[in-house]
Amino acid sequence: MELAASVPAVQNGRIYIERINAPFLFALKASGPEFGAGLRYAIDRGWLELHESGTYLRLLSAGDHRIALSATT
Repeated sequence: MELAASVPAVQNGRIYIERINAPFLFALKASGPEFGAGLRYAIDRGWLELHESGTYLRLLSAGDHRIALSATT
């Protein structure tokens, strides 16, 4: 969520998936399955919306995910 929130959105709030995929995989040294699991987790909780094409996503309820994250830690 921190990566997605830190990326400037383009048209209609779109965040291109590669803008969060690359930092997740290379800067955080995570794996592809971890990236997929993280996306599914955020989508299931209503924090992110993934477009059917899989090329971009949108943040949903911009401030709500911070509350949910702090409640789980």
